[in-house]
Amino acid sequence: MRSALLLSALAGLVASSPIANPQDMDFEGYDAGATPVPKAPAVGALSQPVTYDPAAAIASASVDAAEAPVATPTGTPETRRDLYHFDARGVNDPCGKQPPGSGTVPTPDTVDAFMSYAPYAAIASNAPTPQGYELIEGFQNLDGSPYQNGFMGLFPFKSYDTIKCQEYCDAADGCVAFNMVIERDPSLAPADACPNPPSVIYYKCTLWGLPISAATAINKGQWRNAFQVAVTGSNGYMKMAPPDPIDGFTGPVELGGAINAPISYIGMKYYAGPYDPRLCAAACIATTAYDKKHAPATGKYDACNFFNSYVLSIDNVPQGTYCSMYTKTWGKNYSTNYGQYRGKSYYSVSQSYAYTLDPQDPGQIDPASTPTPTPTPT
Repeated sequence: MRSALLLSALAGLVASSPIANPQDMDFEGYDAGATPVPKAPAVGALSQPVTYDPAAAIASASVDAAEAPVATPTGTPETRRDLYHFDARGVNDPCGKQPPGSGTVPTPDTVDAFMSYAPYAAIASNAPTPQGYELIEGFQNLDGSPYQNGFMGLFPFKSYDTIKCQEYCDAADGCVAFNMVIERDPSLAPADACPNPPSVIYYKCTLWGLPISAATAINKGQWRNAFQVAVTGSNGYMKMAPPDPIDGFTGPVELGGAINAPISYIGMKYYAGPYDPRLCAAACIATTAYDKKHAPATGKYDACNFFNSYVLSIDNVPQGTYCSMYTKTWGKNYSTNYGQYRGKSYYSVSQSYAYTLDPQDPGQIDPASTPTPTPTPT
């Protein structure tokens, strides 16, 4: 059925193979779902609440799978990258007063003095790693914050508090990583009448729905008129727990790479933004419902009984959730696809997990349950 259509559509997409394997990454499917999403907090933002709505995303994935069957995969856009309280009135006005900072402004009040201020390096270097998280290798006391897909929210703190930031991540559905930074910002909104005001220092916690790494910590600030925003003491932490179980499925089962099975592949879906296997589950269920509704006279249809969800990255920069769906279950020994080249770019697999439908769907409509058509009067 749909599998044959996908095989013909995938053929020739991967330069290293004359005939694409059914589980080779569907680059056309990725392109269809790769809607641009914000990759960092808005310029000048002191706080941005978490806007990722899992219920809405899951509902959207269900609708998408029914309206755009996996033979023509599409994606769902996402949202991207707030603890003291402050008066935000007038902060966007020219020379508008900004909230007071919590950190020490070095003397002299310059970028160089801020970047070389030893107490800030000591704060980041000695920050505790929260239980259930790990300090990301090479991501400690950096001079940049993440710039990538998966941004969820921004929260200002009164101090450099990795434990509090972890609590915010745990409370945010879909958060898998967080970043603590010390940021130099203007005390007034820079304008022609105040192009380079004195600085204030903020401690900021950002939440992420995709893995972060030192390689993506390239947001080093920006110029706002003649004032230079800068970042230091940037630490990245990754949640060590697997994704949550999903009702109606067994799992998650941790895999090595992505599943590369010889048969039973139905198709894929891709969703830009936070990693959320529940989107794959919704697509799996909706795909089965679509196939069952459009079953041929034999009553046989492609039932999604198993799916593999993983984080798709391009050149080590996470992009979103990739879902592969199957009519039967496959073991970890089939998770052998760790990545592929597309031209000079490398598309890689991480956080790969499997879920199995319970109970399994036979993929066959019982003839006894099919009403006999009423003869048309002549």
